[in-house]
Amino acid sequence: MATTSGAGHPLPYDTYREAIERETHRFAEAVRGADPAGAVPSCPDWTLAELTRHVGAVQRWFSALLTRRVQEPPRSREVELGLPEHERDLADWVAAGVPRVAAVLRDTDPGAAMWAWGEDQHARFWARRMLCETLVHRVDAEQAVGRESDVDPNLAADAVDEFLVNLPYAGLFAPGVTKLRGDGETVAFRCAGTGEEWRVRLDPDGFRLLPLTGGGPAPQPPTVAVVGAAADLLLLLYGRRSYQEAAFDVSGETAVLDRWFAHTAF
Repeated sequence: MATTSGAGHPLPYDTYREAIERETHRFAEAVRGADPAGAVPSCPDWTLAELTRHVGAVQRWFSALLTRRVQEPPRSREVELGLPEHERDLADWVAAGVPRVAAVLRDTDPGAAMWAWGEDQHARFWARRMLCETLVHRVDAEQAVGRESDVDPNLAADAVDEFLVNLPYAGLFAPGVTKLRGDGETVAFRCAGTGEEWRVRLDPDGFRLLPLTGGGPAPQPPTVAVVGAAADLLLLLYGRRSYQEAAFDVSGETAVLDRWFAHTAF
């Protein structure tokens, strides 16, 4: 499956490796000293302690998968976590995992074949996915403690691409995705300023990310289009924002957007 954004995605492997370290430390800084029982509005079922455990556990699990170069879906997600005794120490626990994660990523051949739940069946899938997880949850944590958040636009655009490329494969843990259907309607997500665009078509048998038209005829106008900054589009796709906010310019049939978001909770 080709992305509609074309050149520039995925990013170089070292970009993910370096950004994971930076984003993890930013996450730890955001939650350090905060009330572990504090609410996380963007993840309403979680406290800050639960969010922090999730981030640290996911990174350790991904690292275990990379170390073993798994070739088939793992039967268990159990991994040695080394959780601290007190929840107030969870931020330091997340930060303490950074050297191990960095070493695993540094020692991994990004082109090594291995199982992944998404499209790209290579080790590099997990580095890209780990960055997206950490980045979005860093924003969750900052907003929960009342901090302003910023997201590098290049990372944000790549995370939008990663989300849309892998969404058709996400039914295992996001079952609503498997029920996303249509009659040929198209949804366009476009980055303001750069014009970078991803276009998805909803068909009776599912949905698909459309390839670039290349030198061919211009595509038909989408059924509905959402234009916004890359960071805003990323948070919109992850359900952290609403397309009705002033940050987005929406044109077309919003009922199609409502159907999209009703089935793509990730």
